[in-house]
Amino acid sequence: MAVYRDAKCKLCRREGSKLFLKGDKCYMEKCPFNKRPLPPGQHGAGRKKVSEYGLQLREKQKTKRIYGVQEGQFRHYYEVADRMKGITGENMLSLLERRLDNVIFRMGIGVSRTQARQLVNHAHFTVNGRTVTVPSYSVKAGDVIAVKENKKDNKFFEQIKGMKVANMPKWLEFDPEKLEGKVLALPTREDVDSQIAEHMIVELYSK
Repeated sequence: MAVYRDAKCKLCRREGSKLFLKGDKCYMEKCPFNKRPLPPGQHGAGRKKVSEYGLQLREKQKTKRIYGVQEGQFRHYYEVADRMKGITGENMLSLLERRLDNVIFRMGIGVSRTQARQLVNHAHFTVNGRTVTVPSYSVKAGDVIAVKENKKDNKFFEQIKGMKVANMPKWLEFDPEKLEGKVLALPTREDVDSQIAEHMIVELYSK
């Protein structure tokens, strides 16, 4: 699978908006996007007006990068969403939000989705009592996500026990002391706080 190894701040500059890929650094004044919001490359400042197709493509690329998925995975989410009842774009965002790595991030465990993905890969979590090491695992309403018992004494998780949970999505709950959370309901469009024009992605794939 292709892995992006260049500076992540270049991705924000390419998409013209902050994607919050580096955790706390994205909220600081020293964030490279604040200093140089132009697209990367020597011709970044002089790029011409983007076509309708170009705008749709950029929206897709931006969303892929926010959630950290590759093209094949992203296309799969669209196809599954298209077969579901309801609005395709909103269904797709709901599926992306239900990824286990995203849920871990949204609970406040990990400063970025990348860090949350690494924690899942390293077998730190259980879902309904069973260890899950697949970041793309799709959670369901009622699922209980917890840090494994033999991992709770880890220095990283010890720090989390004393934190205050802020901006918790209404479809999730998390108890820092128990290092345990629960999926209260499936996420809806209003639960997605990223600025995403999902209808443009649907238009792109529908061609």
